Parts: sequence; structure tokens; C-alpha cells
Amino acid sequence: MIKLVLLRVDGQTYALPLAAVDRVLRMVEITPLPGAPEVVVGVINIQGEVVAIVSIRKRLGLAPRAVVAADSLVVVRARTRRLAIIAESVLGVVERPADAVVCTGDIVGGTPQIEGVLKTHDGLVLIQDLDRFFSPEEEQSLDLALEKH
Repeated sequence: MIKLVLLRVDGQTYALPLAAVDRVLRMVEITPLPGAPEVVVGVINIQGEVVAIVSIRKRLGLAPRAVVAADSLVVVRARTRRLAIIAESVLGVVERPADAVVCTGDIVGGTPQIEGVLKTHDGLVLIQDLDRFFSPEEEQSLDLALEKH
């Protein structure tokens, strides 16, 4: 069985592995981070730690939308850092059999940040691969931008 946190972005449901999710926060003011990759909206301070805020919307090339106070931040652990992902809403946690997830390589290529697809009664849920959310170049430019911050 796999446990996933479901969130909504641009009318589409996405999922994050529950084990990678630290917490969900209300939207706060985001400080811009010059020199960061395009998918990084800015940074916030969580208990003394500077955490990059990222946009699934930007990563997938969806239409731009301003961040609003009703949005949420899903704080996650990805490979070497903590990130916060902007969500229009967080729908909760679901548990599904592992064989319910279809590998994206079987469906569509060119989306390394999508780990798999889960079919639900509401449609398809795209499961994010947090360890591959950034390319190596983006990781490096984010590290440099954070050092200068």
C-alpha cells in the first residue's frame, strides 16, 4: 500500500508521497530569490531554516496565476533539501495498493518530475517525484541563489 497526500493545482489533482511531507502551512509572504530557477517562486523562513517555495504550475508550464492568501504550502523533504510546494487546496491523505499506480514511462515520456499516475473515481492523479523535481542545473543555481541570500 502507498500513502499519498492529494493537492489541487489548476483544477488537476496531484499527489506527494506521505512519507516526504512534513506539514501543510497557510500561505505566508514569500521573499523573492534572485538567481533561483524559474520554478522557485521565492523563500520563506520556517523555524530559522530558509525554505524554497516551488510551483508545480510553473514546472508543468501551466498558465500563470497569482498566489492568494487561501493557498497552502506543502512542506516536503526532497533529496537534499526541504521545499514548500504551492497548492490551491490540500485534499487529504489516501491509501491505495501499489499496483494501482501506473509508471509514467508507460504513458508519456519527457516528464521526469512525474513518478506515476493513479486512477481514481475523480480522474487521474499525477504523483510528483520530489527527488527529480529539479534538474542538476536547477539544483546548482538554487544553491548559488541561497548562498547569496
